[in-house]
Amino acid sequence: MKILIIEDERLLADSIKALLVQKGFDVECVYDGRSGEEYAETGVYDLLILDVMMPEMDGYEVARRVRSNRCSTPILMLTAKSGLEDRIEGLNAGADYYLTKPFDTRELMACINALLRRQGGQVDEMSFGNISLDLSTCILSCGEQSIRLSDREFDMMRFLLQSKEKNVSKEVLLVRIWGFESNATENHVEVYIGFLRKKLQSIGSNVRIETIRRLGYHLEVDNNA
Repeated sequence: MKILIIEDERLLADSIKALLVQKGFDVECVYDGRSGEEYAETGVYDLLILDVMMPEMDGYEVARRVRSNRCSTPILMLTAKSGLEDRIEGLNAGADYYLTKPFDTRELMACINALLRRQGGQVDEMSFGNISLDLSTCILSCGEQSIRLSDREFDMMRFLLQSKEKNVSKEVLLVRIWGFESNATENHVEVYIGFLRKKLQSIGSNVRIETIRRLGYHLEVDNNA
């Protein structure tokens, strides 16, 4: 699961990141509202953790802009402003939950897990057509046949399974799998798509990764396979 932290207090942002990485999440941090908006609108994150008082743009405005652009990613808003009107403003701006500082890390994790469960993010297995992907072992299965995926193959297959028939661009896959600061290119995406196609074929799957020019990739079930 990929989480974006938008928080101008670097020590706090980095400590939350360290906690979440330890729990197995893939985490990125940005430290001002404008950068937060740009990152969030890529749509590659499963959860946004958003501070209110930040330079460039406050958290309320970030949430409003993200929601106005049809981004449905859950937003957990963090702030020292605990008044009723502040909480109402945060929720009206598009936050799904409002957690006031200081907070216990156990409460933070409970909020994160609740928001991810709400959108179906906390599952042990994903399936499509006649395949299933075990999220704890990285094993892709089709009936009695199975194969273990590498880390990048697993991340890419999981994202394609989340998107299913919806097209996913190479740009989104680059950010999602390799991160904003990576030197990876679109050729890396094409190579790993090739790896996954061969592995789907090797286990006798009826699932195909289709390429749509200029739009990217999506999954299809071949009923004749």
